[in-house]
Amino acid sequence: MLKFDFSVKTRDGQKVESIQIQGKDLADAERKLRQMYRHCEVTQCKIIDHDKKFSQSMDIEDVLSLIAKDD
Repeated sequence: MLKFDFSVKTRDGQKVESIQIQGKDLADAERKLRQMYRHCEVTQCKIIDHDKKFSQSMDIEDVLSLIAKDD
């Protein structure tokens, strides 16, 4: 499944940014979005790349090895 990042303007005029929703495709994700935010206006939509990892992300073993490192 793909993950989409939406920014919307609600029917009250309030801006909501970075709503992340999983879906089979854009239409499926937008359908789920509209169940939560009825009558909203989508101002932006991006596909989030699952394969892209942050270069600075670390798991607990990496942290522990940095702490336990002997100089």
